[in-house]
Amino acid sequence: MIRQAWRRALSLCGVALLVSGCAAMRSYDAELYVTLERASSGAVDEAIRLLESNNTKGDKDLLYYLELGMLQRLAGRYPESQKAWKSAAARIEAQSAGGFIEATNFVRGVSSYVVSDKLRTYPGYDYEKVMLLTYMALNHVATGDFDGARVAIKQAHELEAQIAEARARQYAEVEESARTRGARTSFKELNGYPIETIDTPEVKALRNGYQSALSHYVAGFIYEALGEPSLAAPGYRLANELQPGQPLLEDALRGLDERGAGAHNDGTTDVLFIVGSGSAPAIQSREFLLPVFVDNRMLLIANAFPVMNTTSWTSVPSEVTLDGQTYPAARITSIDLMARRRLMDDMPAIMLRATIRSTLSATLQYQAQRAADREHSAAMAIAAGIITTGSVLLASADDRTWRALPSDVSIARARVPRGVHTVTLHTAEGARSVSVAVSGRYAVVDLRLLRYQLFVSAPTLSAER
Repeated sequence: MIRQAWRRALSLCGVALLVSGCAAMRSYDAELYVTLERASSGAVDEAIRLLESNNTKGDKDLLYYLELGMLQRLAGRYPESQKAWKSAAARIEAQSAGGFIEATNFVRGVSSYVVSDKLRTYPGYDYEKVMLLTYMALNHVATGDFDGARVAIKQAHELEAQIAEARARQYAEVEESARTRGARTSFKELNGYPIETIDTPEVKALRNGYQSALSHYVAGFIYEALGEPSLAAPGYRLANELQPGQPLLEDALRGLDERGAGAHNDGTTDVLFIVGSGSAPAIQSREFLLPVFVDNRMLLIANAFPVMNTTSWTSVPSEVTLDGQTYPAARITSIDLMARRRLMDDMPAIMLRATIRSTLSATLQYQAQRAADREHSAAMAIAAGIITTGSVLLASADDRTWRALPSDVSIARARVPRGVHTVTLHTAEGARSVSVAVSGRYAVVDLRLLRYQLFVSAPTLSAER
């Protein structure tokens, strides 16, 4: 009897140790807060070194390459940024196995069920994958490679179609799994959860959590620069549909034929200003009590859920000043809202996995305690205590997300003489100015406000188009 009790105790302890093993996992939110603080002070090289020190393993994960590529882009190191992002894209492709298997198996995986979502290989959120390809296209534009930009932006929109199909399958799978298990999937039933952080009219107004007007407007601009107005029109049109009521977007589509017809060289450059503000919202882990039933008894089990937290330090500029002349800027994409929409759409699957984990944890605790009471075994009592402790340590939600993305993106557009110009943005902290040189018939000037710092990704002087 004693030997059998010990075997049972050891078995339960093994499960408990597995469960509690995630306690030592990193806090991504804390790491990136400090890293972005360094970048926002202008110390981008120091921010990169900090990122490196937090990622010492030989086989770096997806988020490392996403963050590294953006930091290198802020420093104007486009080839290095592109290399990092190609590594990120390769990891996304490997995880998807050519058919978005990871997305359709969203609710599967022993580590997600038994331990924590943080033990899942980070697949990248849908909007992050699309923004990755969009920014890779902008890297090409910054070096004057519009043909390379065309390839990247085309891949971004092909990806959107794949995501739409995969998400439809995922939602059906979650719904069916929850029905057969009798599990809750509505986060509105989670007592105390801050519903107002993701369930808002602005979030619901988005068509989905991955399509952005920025991506499609950039597509329109790239195709127009390449002399392909028939492909530019759909890009501008979809940008209008995703962000309706913006005169700046409407003007791009309305004036497309006129701009194409007047293709003579008049010594000016059609400049698209892209203004990224702040940083993408953080995800924080908060603990809530989730009701589960074991042996016809309702137990309240502590479990952690992700909560979206606004971290943008910078207001969104309403205009861009070029050599003293102002041009209106329109907010075209809010990555903050896209991230919230993503979380709202994913909460049913998160709730399902949490319910299964909590039920398992409650069952282990209940059975271990009963065994300890029945057998009066010290080993069983210790096992029960470890399992209870492990279930508490388990309570850490996945806080990983691409933080170096901007919170909001605005655009302005102007036709200006070729040469060097001073661009100024007026912020709550005062005016921020940079000098840029533009050439050719089309150019993109990508500005990034990160707290007190203004970064610029300006075009390389190149042959005229």
